Amino acid sequence: MQAKTILCKLEDKCDMMEENIQSKVQEVIRAHEATGKYIEIDGIKTFYLDYGIGEPVICIHGVPTSSYLYRKVLKSLEKRGMRGISIDLPGLGLSDRPENFEYEFQNFAQHLNKTLRQLNIEKYHLVVHDIGGPIGFALAAENIQSILSLTILNTMIDIQHFKKPLVMRPFEKKVLGEAELASISHLTWPIMFDQMGVNNSKLIPSEEIKAYVDLLKREDNGKAFLKIMRNFNQTKEFQKQCFRALNNVPYPIQALWGEDDPALTFEHFKRELMELTEVEEIHLLDSKHFLQEEVPDEIAEKIQEFAEKKNGS
Repeated sequence: MQAKTILCKLEDKCDMMEENIQSKVQEVIRAHEATGKYIEIDGIKTFYLDYGIGEPVICIHGVPTSSYLYRKVLKSLEKRGMRGISIDLPGLGLSDRPENFEYEFQNFAQHLNKTLRQLNIEKYHLVVHDIGGPIGFALAAENIQSILSLTILNTMIDIQHFKKPLVMRPFEKKVLGEAELASISHLTWPIMFDQMGVNNSKLIPSEEIKAYVDLLKREDNGKAFLKIMRNFNQTKEFQKQCFRALNNVPYPIQALWGEDDPALTFEHFKRELMELTEVEEIHLLDSKHFLQEEVPDEIAEKIQEFAEKKNGS
């Protein structure tokens, strides 16, 4: 009887701890949402962060993230006299997750282009990361004269032959993908975040790390994310479109790479950068895949310096 009483007390304590964690995570998300804005594009309520004034810097996120990943970079850009903007792609973060949206790279690029037009942004520096790479390349290819500079963060270049990292492959498969998604929780995500995302997660508040889980799943429980993972456009035609943004272009290109990324390793992607793009500068930063979390000031500084070179200052 005494053992049962102790067990019940432990369970109650665990429940209280989980409620406390959830409360802190929701506070983080509310604060994040409060600093952003919403705009409606083709009936899709689209969330975006927009900090500062000056030349716009459009930062495109990948999976399984959102504009939340860029929050520190945007604030650092603002301090440097630039306007930092990041838009939640449909199906991710705080943007709508319509059932009938085609979750495909080119469609995302078109959605972003419409958003930028509605925001009256005609020329901008472009920053891409993860699947934000092919999305951003598709956007740039159709808006060459709008791009002031291109900064590439840990992404794929040879999209046609790209193989997903092992940790992401289960999401391609039905049933297995749903099971893998269900396993992502406040308990498991910090472990993956530490292994794949940053070099020192202890410097980031626990609730800020766990907020990624809630921003990924939200009301559809991550169904839109699975659609994205199962709908990569790796055709030869799309690859050609992306290459139009990376070669014989009027804007300069640089790469900032989290050098300890275990998924998109610099050792492999250095060749793609050197052989398939007209990259002018490559800088290795002390982080892994989610370098925006760990070295935001270094990223913002390199973007600013590159923009100043472009402007001849």
